Amino acid sequence: MRLIIVESSLIYAIGYDAGTKVLEVVLKNELTYQYDGVPPEVHEQFMQAESKGKFFVGNVRDAYPCYQVRGRG
Repeated sequence: MRLIIVESSLIYAIGYDAGTKVLEVVLKNELTYQYDGVPPEVHEQFMQAESKGKFFVGNVRDAYPCYQVRGRG
């Protein structure tokens, strides 16, 4: 999965695998999460959002099953 560095105070990078519909979000606090079942259109909207942090909190964080894959702990 290719990660794209984004401009955000909350998020460092975003990656997406259209085949598995897995969205990966790397936060500025160095924690990385994968979200399952994210439709391609949600990923596209996320990448186009003016505020990536607001879009993430409002449309991704609590909307899809999530697993921490890297970071502290």
